[in-house]
Amino acid sequence: MRRAMAEAEVGDEQLRADPTVNRLCRRVAELLGTESAMFLPTGTICNQIALRVHCEPGDEVILEETAHNRHFETGAPAALLGVSLYPVAGRAGVFTAPQLEQAVRVPDHHFPRSRVVLLEQTANLAGGTVWPIETLEEVCTAAQRLGLRRHLDGARLFNAVVASGVAADSYCRNFDSVWIDFSKGLGAPVGAALAGSTEFVERAWRFKHQFGAAMRQAGIIAAGALYALEHNIDRLTEDHENAAQLAAGLAAIEGLEVEPPATNMVFFRTVAHAPLSAYELADRLHERGVAVSRMPDGRLRAVTHLDVSHADIGRALRAVQECMS
Repeated sequence: MRRAMAEAEVGDEQLRADPTVNRLCRRVAELLGTESAMFLPTGTICNQIALRVHCEPGDEVILEETAHNRHFETGAPAALLGVSLYPVAGRAGVFTAPQLEQAVRVPDHHFPRSRVVLLEQTANLAGGTVWPIETLEEVCTAAQRLGLRRHLDGARLFNAVVASGVAADSYCRNFDSVWIDFSKGLGAPVGAALAGSTEFVERAWRFKHQFGAAMRQAGIIAAGALYALEHNIDRLTEDHENAAQLAAGLAAIEGLEVEPPATNMVFFRTVAHAPLSAYELADRLHERGVAVSRMPDGRLRAVTHLDVSHADIGRALRAVQECMS
């Protein structure tokens, strides 16, 4: 990947003249079954640009209550777009078409206008849950009937593809906009892509510049993303297998409660009588070179990826056992 980045042919991305970026965008559109795509620095900016295209200030976005856009994007929809969020209490990060129908506002000048439904694939805080294609299609069909735009936060879309066997374009055909991340399981150092119709992407370019996300010789980082798409999708299966191994090992350690992983994320916590709190455990693991994320609800999150080997799982489990002993 680094060699591909060092040797990348580059140009001015702001003028759409970087050949490597253009090749990446064509490849993304091909994989997702969309007309067009654009390269962006992060997934957060993908979400904001998509909602800016779809919404006017004062509009409302319907999403599951644990969605990344609601919790981990520093209130950007309100701060940057003047858009409010309507959380739906799903199950394991997934909600249903009837729940969507109940969440849509009655047209009235007192209320925000329900404008967009946002789905997250996979559902991060729910443990990397995969939206079943049938449920996803039912929600999108209801959204279309209700006059809502449909946006897919596909940060880990290819984890869902590998876990379910459903092709990426099958998931994406139900949406007006979708983005994918290159810097998570796919292993690129930076970057994401936002995709949709030609009309959508053309309008999105305006907000890309407005939000400061246009770049210059971006082919250097786009080459890493291209390499990731060509080499690192199928190997996501290894991450899922390592997550399952990690979860099974953690479940065997006294004092821990572990949620079975759906893909590459393992959530766990310490029980009430455990010798350490979850956050204390995270601190002690850090001292042993094992990184886990502290979640706001007291859980810990461990994520497997291409830099985590089968042997590393064993090392991590030994570190947890030492701490809990």
